[in-house]
Amino acid sequence: MGGTIFTVLFIFFITCFSAEGQKPLLSPIHKDNATKLYSISAYLETPLQRRDLHLDLGASLTWVDCTRRYKSSTYRHVLYNASLCIELDTGIYGNCFKKPGPACFNDSCEFFPENSVTRQVAIGDILLDSLALPTTNGKNPGKLLLDLDFVFSCGTTKLLRGLATGVTGLAALGRFNFSLPAQLSRTFSSPFVFAICLPSTPSANGVAIFNSFGPYFLLPGIDVSQSLIYTPLLLNPYGGTVITYVNRPSDEYFIGVTGIKVNGKSVSVNMTLLEIDQESGIGGTKITTSTPYGILQTSIFKALTAAFKEAAAAMKVTPASPVAPFSLCYAADKIPSTRVGPAVPTIDLVLQSESVFWRIFGANSMVNVGGNTLCLGFLDGGVEPRTSIVIGGLQIEDNLLQFDLVSKRLGFSSSLLFRSTTCSNFNFTNTG
Repeated sequence: MGGTIFTVLFIFFITCFSAEGQKPLLSPIHKDNATKLYSISAYLETPLQRRDLHLDLGASLTWVDCTRRYKSSTYRHVLYNASLCIELDTGIYGNCFKKPGPACFNDSCEFFPENSVTRQVAIGDILLDSLALPTTNGKNPGKLLLDLDFVFSCGTTKLLRGLATGVTGLAALGRFNFSLPAQLSRTFSSPFVFAICLPSTPSANGVAIFNSFGPYFLLPGIDVSQSLIYTPLLLNPYGGTVITYVNRPSDEYFIGVTGIKVNGKSVSVNMTLLEIDQESGIGGTKITTSTPYGILQTSIFKALTAAFKEAAAAMKVTPASPVAPFSLCYAADKIPSTRVGPAVPTIDLVLQSESVFWRIFGANSMVNVGGNTLCLGFLDGGVEPRTSIVIGGLQIEDNLLQFDLVSKRLGFSSSLLFRSTTCSNFNFTNTG
């Protein structure tokens, strides 16, 4: 995964952090064909080894499989009474009666690493060790920059089940103070901001850029940072992880969807479902990279599906037999292709005003399930889900998203296909 960039970058000098000022960093993003999930590549351990980590927007602390796959000469355990452990506020510590190693140490500070796809949880020691990523000028990769004190948790081999083949852990990009982007921001005296651009194909990488408001150049020379639309990031007061912590809000990213339109026509939905309940944390809209497709509360799902079906019929497009798990499908050869995907009704997520909306074109609403069938890429999440609208991987592929934790806002590009480029058009091969 993402091997080209790391092969190229081996010829560059690896630089340890010094007081050189802000340092934008990058990582390639790979899409797995089997699971439809995404991973980023980074260097870990000593000597540095390329590791592919499941990309999780809502996770708090990065974890890696320490049971068999972690071999480093520089890792350090964090003791339960250390100030770092107190700051992490895990509330747990452990002893180990096996041979000491990365995953085994007495009086160690521990954490609950979680697989966000399967919802499985383990207990693992917290470590400090080396992490390196390439610098970038927004156009190309540069030299590797090394963080000697990266904080992460040990996971287990079993915890990798359900993730893409080849990943050895999880990269946490959530709002937590020790997520990957938060640590990179502090270490390199840079703003707490990052951008992700998910690829729509396993054959070419997307890109993540940390510590930079831009530029984000995609071939043929388009700086996407200059045309982002912004909406506030909302804080959910309660975390949605399996193990929850007292008085700690969710580390996931929520936005304020206030309505839905299909081909410009409003869809009737229960407005209460669109709000985050401040007592329970239930409701609202979140963005995730751990779900391949959008997931909607049942009444919202039914309303959107009915409106989409009606709008498609007005365009002379009639449904075909559904293909599980999708409920609304069409014959692909009956739908013309456009620059932004199949010519189907557009879906608008209306945000803080009628003039601010996230438009979803056919490339981000339709799933090719094989053969001659396209299906609407939203699933029924049930009557009482924790989150009313989940924006999944399909909806954000070939859209650049900027998570600005300085101003607490999300910048989004809408479909890059409209501008004749894609997330796979970052120039990883040429340096400069």
